[in-house]
Amino acid sequence: METEITMDTFPILNTERLDLIEIKQSHLSDIYKLFSNEKVTEFYNLLPLKNEQEAQKSIDWFQDRFKDKLGIRWGIAMKGQQKIIGTVGFNNFTKGHRANIGYDLQTEHWNKGYITEALKSVINFGFSQLEINRIEAEVMQGNTISERVLEKLNFKNEGVLREWMFWNEKHFDMTMFSLLKVDYERK
Repeated sequence: METEITMDTFPILNTERLDLIEIKQSHLSDIYKLFSNEKVTEFYNLLPLKNEQEAQKSIDWFQDRFKDKLGIRWGIAMKGQQKIIGTVGFNNFTKGHRANIGYDLQTEHWNKGYITEALKSVINFGFSQLEINRIEAEVMQGNTISERVLEKLNFKNEGVLREWMFWNEKHFDMTMFSLLKVDYERK
């Protein structure tokens, strides 16, 4: 059973170069640009979006997860900007237990350390504010860039979950990564 987020207002997180902000209706074109890119969705259980109406479904899902206190997803913006270049957050979580983390970024911002920077802030928030004990990331086979990011953040590769995901009429093997609060606090 999922436990509720205790916040009534959306928490804004800040890093050295980024602001992690609430995803709003004004971000519709940003979300469309992000999820219409085949390179961004290659290892995502989402077909590239064809129009902004499809992007609306993503915004609605992010907002509903927070409103229903079941998950939290931030828009990644450059410091002082409102335009979103990616998203990061917990698709779901159970207070005192575990959460599933997800993230994505526009390709022109890859290999600049932005996802690592954003994830550090979100991970800290999860352990300190949401009282999560274990953060999980399921990575589709072949997504070596994502695997490297997680390893850099001390996530442990727990092995392959064979045919774990069924999407678009196909089964996919996923690699399970995890980070425990106790390991995070030791670093």
